[in-house]
Amino acid sequence: MEFLGEAVLTGWFTVLLLLSVFGSHRYRLIVSLMRREDQAERQRKHLAARGRPRLAADPPPVLVQLPVYNERYVVERVIRAAAALDYPKSRLAIQVLDDSTDDTGAIAEPVIEELAATGLNIRRIHRTDRRGFKAGALQEGMDVSNEPFIAIFDADFLPRPDFLRSLLPCLLGDGRVGMVQARWSHLNRHFSLLTEVQAILLDGHFVAEHGGRHALGAFFNFNGTAGIWRREAILDAGGWAGDTLTEDLDLSYRAQLRDWRFVFVPAVAAPAELPVSMNAFKAQQRRWAKGSLQTARKLLPQVLATRLPFRVRLEALFHLTSNVTYPLMTVLSLLMVPALLVRVRTGLREMLVLDLPIFVAATVSVVAFYGVSEARVLRLGGGASAGASGGEGLWRRVGRIPATLAVGIGLSFSNAAAVLDGVRGRKTPFARTPKYGVSRRGDRWRGKSYRTAAGVLPWLEVTCGAALLAATVFAVFQGVVASAPFLLLFAFGYLYVGGLSLAERRASG
Repeated sequence: MEFLGEAVLTGWFTVLLLLSVFGSHRYRLIVSLMRREDQAERQRKHLAARGRPRLAADPPPVLVQLPVYNERYVVERVIRAAAALDYPKSRLAIQVLDDSTDDTGAIAEPVIEELAATGLNIRRIHRTDRRGFKAGALQEGMDVSNEPFIAIFDADFLPRPDFLRSLLPCLLGDGRVGMVQARWSHLNRHFSLLTEVQAILLDGHFVAEHGGRHALGAFFNFNGTAGIWRREAILDAGGWAGDTLTEDLDLSYRAQLRDWRFVFVPAVAAPAELPVSMNAFKAQQRRWAKGSLQTARKLLPQVLATRLPFRVRLEALFHLTSNVTYPLMTVLSLLMVPALLVRVRTGLREMLVLDLPIFVAATVSVVAFYGVSEARVLRLGGGASAGASGGEGLWRRVGRIPATLAVGIGLSFSNAAAVLDGVRGRKTPFARTPKYGVSRRGDRWRGKSYRTAAGVLPWLEVTCGAALLAATVFAVFQGVVASAPFLLLFAFGYLYVGGLSLAERRASG
């Protein structure tokens, strides 16, 4: 029994230390971001001061690609938003890349015909085999076009009219800029706790991660939508490939390895709809987690073998392997109760004091990461015109960060399985994220089609949450109060994620 107890505590501290390394890395991104603190503010003021961005007398042709797959609730919305882009019709082409197997095409066709009758160059390209999934659709659209610049919007986005005018100058001013990425804002941020948590997660990804990496001169990625590519950069990198679930991350790294520069413009926000279903959100996160490890398997050895600056290679290592934290978090969750029991029964309660600095490194860095991100989003405007901020203050958003941490923990089992699939190279189909046309609190989505299966993991999540909740009570009664907040955070995360997944399955039932 003594050996078993030592093994549990050794595993516990090892996992904590590894998590603290990834957590501490966030400080590096925040520091690099804050060193360039005024850059995004200058962008915002510049865009606000110049009013309607001016174009050259003969602006370059631009292709807008709209990849859709079974999007009956949002397809018309995104087509009309693309058609409303403030750009000369003679220089604009729109492709609706439709791989749908339902009535999405029947909904899209009349809209396309109506817009084509106004002189707009718009067409629908329908595939029946989904070869290469989204990457295959984008490549097929490229193969039948020749515009030098390509803007891409997923079906859940509503690009503002000045999107092209605002971002194209970044590409026109430097022939080695291969891609420019806008920040995402959120149409339905306040729909539920789940959407508020997602908004904070995405704000951190764009503002702190993209912003920090851009400031470091490191690689960052196109996010699959709300960006503009130079066609030459895509072709030089080998084109779109469907051998990973994150075709955007894959192409981004291949292009940057070919010395194409990327530009992130946080002052330009592209509003989008967040998933309102927990099971849809989990499917999206699984796809991103698995795809990042697939990309790491494919490209990380090549990145590390280059003569790129050490800071660039190190940041690529953290970037492409960051989802390894989910298997670590899963192990930590499973060790929490045994580690507590071992310490209480062997009189090693004083060792709990050692957890505090490690937890601080692993969690306080995350709180700072998202707090800084939200402060900067509010300074930039947060997409208020899209209903994203509604005049709320920073402290309300900061108050949602503990829930954000808990939901991230609650995803551990689901994302850990995806990460292991990615590490093993197991192939799975591209699972789309359902969109329901939900843009404000009160919009209905239950009862609509496109449900995502819950699977069996929610039962494991709820069971783990219940065990951790019981452990919280046990810790308090044993006088180990310092452990209670962390146990409770984990318990809430698993109970919320697993419980909401099961509730949705019962409601659709």
